[in-house]
Amino acid sequence: MTEAMKGLAAETKSKGWWHAYGDAVPSWFELYVGLESAASHLRQYEETLIPGLLQTHDYALGLARLDRPSASEEERERAVEVRLQRQGLLNRRLPKPPRLEAVLSESVLRRVVGNPGVMIGQLNRLLEAAELANVSVRVLPFAVGPHSGAVAGSFVILDFAPTKGGRAAPEPSVAYSESLTGALYLDKPDELAAYRTAWKSLDALALDEAQSTEMIKRIIAEVRHD
Repeated sequence: MTEAMKGLAAETKSKGWWHAYGDAVPSWFELYVGLESAASHLRQYEETLIPGLLQTHDYALGLARLDRPSASEEERERAVEVRLQRQGLLNRRLPKPPRLEAVLSESVLRRVVGNPGVMIGQLNRLLEAAELANVSVRVLPFAVGPHSGAVAGSFVILDFAPTKGGRAAPEPSVAYSESLTGALYLDKPDELAAYRTAWKSLDALALDEAQSTEMIKRIIAEVRHD
């Protein structure tokens, strides 16, 4: 997997930028940042939090204060800076930005991080991101009942375009699942098949983009009036 990441990083202008941030990027997360920067298509399901690629500064800082209780504010800001730097791949010019399809559990939108003002800013950021041609933001409402995402938890499926240099086949897809102290990088056919099946189910249950936008707007209004 490390060799695959090195090959993928060679195809992108953002090669290795995260190394400049040192300890702000956990060693187990470095591989993901490299894969993410080289992916052509990201399919992400989030059960609990806004995806890192769509977070605002204040929302990310609120999470950093929870994730790094013993860190200094300067160290937390540095961790947030890494997250904001990652977001540049969604509107970069070269190489072509990836397609991001995000399905968010309704609980993600209703879980307040920081304070209501932070959440309003974050939800508005989702609406702005959804206007990008290469970004889709959809909501999985509580009303759908039990679903495969509740079992799978949050995950990302990363797909890659054919690489340069005469190789016709793209790098193999990877399913990524994160925990408190590390992450799983899954690329075996049966593992990928399980996550693709889960994604297909979530994709079928989620609201469409227009309906999702309306729900986000309704939740913003509710937060304002609480």
